Amino acid sequence: MGMDRIAVDVVRHAAIYASEEMGVVLRNTAYSPNIKDRSDHTCAILTPEGDLVAQAEHIPVHIGSMAVGVKAAVVYLRREGEDLEPGDVVAVNDPYIAGTHLNDVMLLKPVYSRGRMVAIVANKAHHVDIGGLHPGSIGGSARELLQEGLIIPPVKISRRGRLDDGLLRLLESNVRTPRYLRGDLKAQLAALNVGERRIAELASRYGEEFLLEAWRDILGHAEAYARRRIEDLGVEGVWSAEDVLELSGGEAVVKSTLSILAGGRVRVDFTGTSPQVDEPVNAVYGVTVAATTFALKTVVDPDMPVNQGFFRAVEIEAPEGSIVNPRRPAPVSGGNTETSQRIADVVFMALAKALPGRVPAASCGSMTNVMLGGPGWAFYETVACGEGARPVRDGYDGVHTNMTNTLNTPIERMETEYPVLFVRYELRADSEGPGRWRGGLGVVRAFKLTGGRATLTLYAQRCRTRPWGLEGGSPGEPAAHYLVKKDGSRVELGCVATVEMEEGDTVYIQTPGGGGYGDPCIRDRTLLERDLREEKVSPERAASKYCYNSGAPKTETSQVDPTG
Repeated sequence: MGMDRIAVDVVRHAAIYASEEMGVVLRNTAYSPNIKDRSDHTCAILTPEGDLVAQAEHIPVHIGSMAVGVKAAVVYLRREGEDLEPGDVVAVNDPYIAGTHLNDVMLLKPVYSRGRMVAIVANKAHHVDIGGLHPGSIGGSARELLQEGLIIPPVKISRRGRLDDGLLRLLESNVRTPRYLRGDLKAQLAALNVGERRIAELASRYGEEFLLEAWRDILGHAEAYARRRIEDLGVEGVWSAEDVLELSGGEAVVKSTLSILAGGRVRVDFTGTSPQVDEPVNAVYGVTVAATTFALKTVVDPDMPVNQGFFRAVEIEAPEGSIVNPRRPAPVSGGNTETSQRIADVVFMALAKALPGRVPAASCGSMTNVMLGGPGWAFYETVACGEGARPVRDGYDGVHTNMTNTLNTPIERMETEYPVLFVRYELRADSEGPGRWRGGLGVVRAFKLTGGRATLTLYAQRCRTRPWGLEGGSPGEPAAHYLVKKDGSRVELGCVATVEMEEGDTVYIQTPGGGGYGDPCIRDRTLLERDLREEKVSPERAASKYCYNSGAPKTETSQVDPTG
């Protein structure tokens, strides 16, 4: 006799909503603006073996990597002779286990019902500082992992419900923002407690055996659905694409070879990608999994469940020792934020060759990490940019794209918490990639230091290269970041810099625009004139890039709403 399909579906949705509720609790109880205001966290439900069952719609680069990280942490503990007991909570941030970078501290907790382990609840949150060379812990100076901050192997921060306060004090002593660390970790613990309670309620209602069988059924159906949707693409073949990452002394290549195979299978091979480097652009395997599966899901079926079942339909080959699967102790802090974007870019580019007309142009390709800190304080944020144009509409202006979907940090919160005053925050005119459908605009975000001295670190990409367009669309404009000293002198920062700021200095962050789609000379004149009125595109750019003549008769080339 088969399983009760209605009950299984109830369990599936209950697990998803438990993940969402965990996220709400984490955000509402967090201390740092990075989590409380920007929602830089992710929550998930996994099987006792560490297979991802359900996750909230949080940070894409966290989600795929948790599927790798939780399983690796469980294996590590068992190898060390430790089991997950009721009330235990494990903390880990080692990127070569947890799957992203040191700032992302992952907590996991087993769920027991009547003495039987039925699930693992887990979350991952970006802590504003985890030690290392500079405030914020991300920067271009690190040449090995140890220089990026405190490394936490899988270790029990709570044993049978008793928090190890000594361990917590040890962690606090190694970061610049101990109050944030303690507060955010306790928010993560509170979120785990909510997830544990919700899954235990399911086990009590349906029984432990049914719940475990339901997890297997959910993953099996997700795999079958993913394979059907891949087959529905109606193509088989092999397509390759490559793009570059900017290094301090040149460039590194990221290359993907996409194979769509019979039986609803996809293989993505990164052979040909540059070897790992002694700069923090290396992306651990968990990041590569996250970025690859993100790009595939968005094109194959955006509504497809993201769990271990979907991952089973995707084979990923990432050569060990490359920048998409480095060996310890390569530094990796920027791989999570920057290389993840380029991995997604090259998978999208290969998909565009396989499925013309279904894939957007490149988005900005950088999270643009900005970190500032002084004695006893530090802040971290990523800055929005331009989305790539799609086959039927313009890219969105000033949004976080692809591997991140964090929120904007409110200026009011920043000015309340830190000695900064924002002087500009606006869309960056003329940064779009021209096209029949234009790319989204980047942003200009500028703030002045209002007291004391502080260390500014910028870690970004797309200063020398540009987000590519498709089908005749032009690339977006590159980033441009600089510092204006209080005496009026200007210091060009490039995309990777660590500099000292004094009271009165102002930093200007100008993020890239998204690539355009289609011939810009056939852009709907009504849409172009709206951009001119809103000062998103200058008259000079309209004439030079869009073949615009203000005196020519108006013609309609499209009736599609550019906002979708």
